[in-house]
Amino acid sequence: MAIHESREYEVKGIPLVCPICGRNRFWTHTTLMNTAGATLFGLDWANRSAVNYICEHCGHILWFWSEE
Repeated sequence: MAIHESREYEVKGIPLVCPICGRNRFWTHTTLMNTAGATLFGLDWANRSAVNYICEHCGHILWFWSEE
């Protein structure tokens, strides 16, 4: 995973703030939400994904379903 510069984000028009430390700068990552059934049949690619926002200050991770 490439590390990019952290920045401020909004989710549905609301500024994202870390609930642990109160800071507002995050790195992002996309995670595939695997299910047992899809994995059993080799269909992991068909699962939905989630967007992770990782707080630059404390490392707390916020998960949101992808809009895709």
